[in-house]
Amino acid sequence: MTAQHPFMSNNMRYLIFDLGGTLMYARGDWTPIHTQADAALTQSLKAGGIELSADVFRARLSGYYEQRDKDHYETTYHLVLRELLRELGHTEVAESGLRSALDALYRVTQSNWDLESDSREVLAQLKDAGYRLGIFSNAGDDKDVQDLIDMFGIRRYFDFVLTSAACFYRKPHPRAFEISLAQWNATPNEAVMIGDSLDADILGAKQAGMTSVWITRRAQFGDEDMRRIQPDFSIRKLSELPPTLERIAISRR
Repeated sequence: MTAQHPFMSNNMRYLIFDLGGTLMYARGDWTPIHTQADAALTQSLKAGGIELSADVFRARLSGYYEQRDKDHYETTYHLVLRELLRELGHTEVAESGLRSALDALYRVTQSNWDLESDSREVLAQLKDAGYRLGIFSNAGDDKDVQDLIDMFGIRRYFDFVLTSAACFYRKPHPRAFEISLAQWNATPNEAVMIGDSLDADILGAKQAGMTSVWITRRAQFGDEDMRRIQPDFSIRKLSELPPTLERIAISRR
């Protein structure tokens, strides 16, 4: 059995991580990557006899992004693509054809992600200290995230890897946090959320009654965001997380 770290609070042992911008980062600008990815998807469909304009697909995705940012419900890339094709008269597209097209798209986008240099070391340190780790990622495709986790070789550190695509709800929706905590049968005051998004990760965690740790090195925010949302703790990089958790534990004694 893993020994509990002497600074770990008995009632603060569950850590939920965001993925993109927290444990991994984008190597370069997304615009050319998305162009290549859309082309890969449409070429895959064309090989199956289905013509789809990459511009039409990207325009539909833009509407999907706008809607999910408003209601925090995840309808997934799969559903967006199927509904678009149905509107264009392709009503009998096989699931295998849709999956192959999405896989072609994600092979391109996955090439733009890299693991943060300190992620593996920090995750191992926290795991060895007795913390329980999980991931909840806002993502339009569950398989894409699961593939990234395996590509980076970090699955062994986590009790679960959840996505909005699999759970329907996106952070900051309260259900995203409830579903995560339910994996451990944990209560909000036993858990810490670590992420880079003030709205999705920090505001969502605070509204759920969890302690929040904001990681800033990849964060994008404005002055209004900072005035509106106050994280419990802020760190620049993941390697600052273990001492921050010690501070949290000491403050709870």
